[in-house]
Amino acid sequence: MNTDRKRDVALVVDDSPETLRLLTDALDGIGMTVMVALDGAAAMRIVDQITPDIILLDAVMPGMDGFEACRRLKRDAGLSNVPVIFMTGLADTEHIVQGLEAGGVDYVTKPIVVEEMLARIRVHLANARMTQSARAALDVSGRFLLAVDRDGQLMWATPQAQKLLTDSFGATDALVLPEALRHWLDQAQMGKGGGKPAASIPERPELKLHYMGNAGANEFLLRLSKESTNTFPAEFSSAFGLTTREGEVLSWLSKGKTNRDIAQILGLSPRTVDKHLEQIYAKLGVENRTAAAAIATGATRRET
Repeated sequence: MNTDRKRDVALVVDDSPETLRLLTDALDGIGMTVMVALDGAAAMRIVDQITPDIILLDAVMPGMDGFEACRRLKRDAGLSNVPVIFMTGLADTEHIVQGLEAGGVDYVTKPIVVEEMLARIRVHLANARMTQSARAALDVSGRFLLAVDRDGQLMWATPQAQKLLTDSFGATDALVLPEALRHWLDQAQMGKGGGKPAASIPERPELKLHYMGNAGANEFLLRLSKESTNTFPAEFSSAFGLTTREGEVLSWLSKGKTNRDIAQILGLSPRTVDKHLEQIYAKLGVENRTAAAAIATGATRRET
């Protein structure tokens, strides 16, 4: 048995001492770290300090109820992937729907059957890990991807996309697409893009959103790109036999940008930038970025 494996963290939010005791004992028994909160406000304070792997949330509590607590939790992009299982004695369809619409992934009625609850927890933890692994792989490959819901609210973003959004807009916890982009998204997802597979963000026209498809019933996948503000003369690229993209890469290289910087600016993966640089070095007859940058800088000065 590997004792070095990270313990999963569960946050249990319930105002019933009996329920807290039951679940704490059961979760501790399967090797999970358990945090408890008696109400929604206390849960919000806890997640400010640590991100749990799963949240078990009582729907009916004094003060902030579980539905409102879940909605607030899901506004935080860092918690958007954390599965929330509602617990309540209310078994009406209306309350079940309300819990799912608030962002929950499952609904368990009281009195809680421990074996059933543990089985559901295992399933949702496994699903969450698969989702996180897929998004991590997308980020490593240099993908600037994000997802929004039907109302244009940011649901999640790969770390690189998150950084670009944060650099552009500041805090993104409650980021909502402007009305014009929500209309574009409606048209795109219905196949009525009008020849516009991408749309510019009004406040930052150099940023473009590309519709990639539906990732779920209420989850729309988008790719974020940043158009180059490259002012490199087209004649320069043709003089050395470079493609337009290679010219852009060389332009930013000459301005001291790293490969990762260039990838972010042009909306490429770092590996693609590396491939472009290999072609650039071959066409310029140089062996490294310093020599290539020197040629580019000299050519730019002659043009001006």
